[in-house]
Amino acid sequence: MNIYKKRAAIRIGLVSLLLAILGSPLAWLISRENAEEEVVSFAIEESRRPLAFLNDTSKSDTDNARQAQNGANILTSGIFDIAEVYDAQGKKLAEQMTPTGSLVENQLPHHARPDYQDTHYENNAISLEGDKRTAIRVFVPLFDKQMKLSGYFEGVRVIPEWQMQQISADASIVALMVAIASLLCGMTIYPVVTYLAKENERKTLQIYESHISMMEALGRAIAKRDSDTGSHNYRVAWMSALMGEKRGLSGEHMQGLIIGSFLHDVGKIGIPDAILLKPGKHTPEEMQIMRTHVEHGEQIVKGAGWLPSVAAVVAAHHEKWDGQGYPRGLQGDAIPLEARIFAIVDVFDALCSKRPYKEPFSYEQAIAILREGAGSHFDPDLLAQFLDIASSVYNTISSMNEEQIRELLRETMTRHFVITA
Repeated sequence: MNIYKKRAAIRIGLVSLLLAILGSPLAWLISRENAEEEVVSFAIEESRRPLAFLNDTSKSDTDNARQAQNGANILTSGIFDIAEVYDAQGKKLAEQMTPTGSLVENQLPHHARPDYQDTHYENNAISLEGDKRTAIRVFVPLFDKQMKLSGYFEGVRVIPEWQMQQISADASIVALMVAIASLLCGMTIYPVVTYLAKENERKTLQIYESHISMMEALGRAIAKRDSDTGSHNYRVAWMSALMGEKRGLSGEHMQGLIIGSFLHDVGKIGIPDAILLKPGKHTPEEMQIMRTHVEHGEQIVKGAGWLPSVAAVVAAHHEKWDGQGYPRGLQGDAIPLEARIFAIVDVFDALCSKRPYKEPFSYEQAIAILREGAGSHFDPDLLAQFLDIASSVYNTISSMNEEQIRELLRETMTRHFVITA
């Protein structure tokens, strides 16, 4: 199992386990509450039948009280442990309780004279012969056929031990089913997630390859116009990436640094051949035109929709730390970090490379020139960091041809552009 799949499995497993841990107790509580409500509903429905006579105006108060007592007796012989019947004014007409009711009556909270319109109930924790039990207390307003209030019934049912065990067992089964369902859901989702991730990786690789192909095509085009082999672009992009890693760059900043370094001179496409390929020294007017390649390049990369840091490298790679560069004369930290990094590796590679108009400088000569530019041309802190790796970098690039350095750059880019599953 690769790293991505392990991460996906762990995350999905943790989420499934969390759902099971949270969902199971909740399901247990809901199931238990529903079971209690079923008991209450049944009790309420049964309580109305023997008490339908209340406030029968054709009967005397004595007869009503006697029938209320009979009703209370009936209710305590079946469902309730305590039964109390009141008339419409809240006066108690009858009361009856079982031996169990007598044991728990003093544990129940007292209440005022009944005066309510809606059926409701409450749970009371009680102790019965040393055991913790639950007593359900129902409050039922009674109405005659004309829906006029005729009285009240209040009953207490101490849930038997067997029924509590049954309710708990049923609730536990529901909780277990919820836990199993949560875990099974995670097991079902995992292959779907990994499949979608694999598809996403495939499409990402396609987009990555298309971007690299576009970048290399532009790089080759300008290299051909500038009478270069194109190796310079691969070398400076790779060296910039090493410096970016040393500075802790990642994500879009690292990606922009690499692409911007590779395409730094793309604007030379817009420079006339007579000026671009002139073997001798440029006149001031020609140099002014030559410098417009920065603006052309910035427009090209912005129009292509590259990352903002790509344009930062292209637009500012000729700026200098002391503000004497072009085209904007930026100074110090006003120059984007990516452009400051590139300025160092660009000059280093130019010094160490053979060009139509010069032989390569030795490593020592190149380093001496870079040191002279510290604080004027180059960011001194960045230059110090580059000098730490300069010898290793020089030994690597000096022993490689264009194809080898191209593969080295591609390996580096894969680390920063491609999310492998």
